[in-house]
Amino acid sequence: MDRFGDVEAFLAIVERGNLSAAARHLGRSLQAVSRSLAALEKSVGVELVRRTTHKAQPTDAGYDFYRRVKPALLEIAEAKAEAGNRRAEPAGLLKIGGPELLGPRYLIPIVARFMETHPKVEVEFSLSNRFVDLVQEGLDLAIRIGELPDSDLKARRVGAMRRVVFGAPSYFVRHGRPHHPRELTEHQCIFRNTDRDAGAWQFQDGGKPLTVKVGGRLHLDNAAASHAAVAVGLGIGRVPLWQIQDLVDSGRVEVILEAFEQPAIPVHIIWPAARLPLAKTRLFIDFLAANLHMEQRNRDCIAI
Repeated sequence: MDRFGDVEAFLAIVERGNLSAAARHLGRSLQAVSRSLAALEKSVGVELVRRTTHKAQPTDAGYDFYRRVKPALLEIAEAKAEAGNRRAEPAGLLKIGGPELLGPRYLIPIVARFMETHPKVEVEFSLSNRFVDLVQEGLDLAIRIGELPDSDLKARRVGAMRRVVFGAPSYFVRHGRPHHPRELTEHQCIFRNTDRDAGAWQFQDGGKPLTVKVGGRLHLDNAAASHAAVAVGLGIGRVPLWQIQDLVDSGRVEVILEAFEQPAIPVHIIWPAARLPLAKTRLFIDFLAANLHMEQRNRDCIAI
């Protein structure tokens, strides 16, 4: 039996609970499955499965080995099928995570086009503003906005998003238009109390970081309400441009202080380092990057 078959037998033993069930599942003889397991254990140099008369239990080393080789075997099997033209079209379940606000506006339309292009792929989409544990949540990949902390995740940068200061023309008529970030201290500023930079807006002035303490009379805990408050002239806001692009396009708000913007916020796709992304996952990553690039050409809120 080849080494691929040995690993396949090992996985079946772990998943089926004993050698006999694994043999039936694989359509092999009990002796062949037993030889495959023995050959694999000899190759890696440790006991992977502890056998009894009716049960086969993975050892600690066996469980760790299973966790690493399972996704790799799936990838190899899919690659073999693709090479042999047995699966010309990607198929199966793709579990994706993404930010709650970004999902409906940008990600869902892209997912819809992806599913239309690949009708055999099923998608499960989880939208949340918290940084979820991909392995614990069972996600194949997730979209993250912002700098990534050090972790054991793999990542591919697929874009960046501007963070802008904006206000309604009616507000500027009544209160004037700030020309430098420091002038914001004299204006009504609107932000969510839960924002990371609530009351302390970050800029760049001459290539150097600048923090401006801002405040206002209106306090909100909802992003959409904050955008609406700025649009009706209650104050000045600061958000990622993609969140208010419709308001900008319609002329209800105007972007100001562009010369003082911080570098754009990176957007990444991340996936577990211990998991080789399957063909459908790699295909979606490429598809998402290309479609975000298309959005950037149509608008100025996302850049690749």
